[in-house]
Amino acid sequence: MIGMKIGGYKINLDLAIEEISKKKCKYVVLQFPEGLKQHALKIAGYLEKNTEASIIISADPCFGACDVFDHIIEDVDLVVQFGHTPMPSLEKNTCSAPTICINAQSTLNVSEVVKKAAGTLRNNLSGIAVGIVTTAQHVHETKTICEVLKELGFKPKVGKASRRIVYDGQVLGCNFSTGTSIAEKVDGFLFVGSGSFHPLGLALVTGKPVVVADPYTNEVRFEEIKELKDKILRQRYSAIVRAKDAQVFGILIGLKAGQQRLGLADSLRKLLVSQGKKAVIFVVND
Repeated sequence: MIGMKIGGYKINLDLAIEEISKKKCKYVVLQFPEGLKQHALKIAGYLEKNTEASIIISADPCFGACDVFDHIIEDVDLVVQFGHTPMPSLEKNTCSAPTICINAQSTLNVSEVVKKAAGTLRNNLSGIAVGIVTTAQHVHETKTICEVLKELGFKPKVGKASRRIVYDGQVLGCNFSTGTSIAEKVDGFLFVGSGSFHPLGLALVTGKPVVVADPYTNEVRFEEIKELKDKILRQRYSAIVRAKDAQVFGILIGLKAGQQRLGLADSLRKLLVSQGKKAVIFVVND
């Protein structure tokens, strides 16, 4: 069944079945973000019923497509990561076994909460040009979001995908290029999705007002994001001031395939040394 509905999401399990069957997999590892782990047993059971493979569930956290399963387990032929979209810049051989990403598309209707956000957009943006950003779960609704806003008199704009983002308008916790690429062309942004993590990051990197339309709670938020942004900036400036007196710096490199920046870390180390400081590079997985 293409687009099987599981817990408010549509997940293409037939894509996983096709890959498992094509590769004649003996063992398959499944990765899930925290929000989908409650459905892991149902998905694993469905795949075992419809393939010849034995299914293994990873109980570790999975933070995104950059967080590939790179542990060596004998006879594992495939890793299936649910709830995330592929990261184009990642080499296919960064994982110990071939990896595919299968998105979990939300089945929620976003139109009503986008309409609800219109008043907040008018009250807090200096114009009608609105940048549209969202997460993997709602990126298939980008066209609908734009159509609703156009009917309400706005001029929506959607940033293009990049080497780390596969869909136009999609943002990651580590990459807001679909927003920064259009920041100078819009008066502010509408983020469609849940939580504050992504809209806060967007507000910090663009400096533009960000309105949140949450289809899960049917709530519209603006002041909360603005206050969080101001708080984070105060903390950041305070840390910078304190760091001026520091003599030894630690530079952290994430070991996850999509997070390794050895060249950047080494250039930072050299910059610190040139300023008379000591610097040590650490590698960490989490």
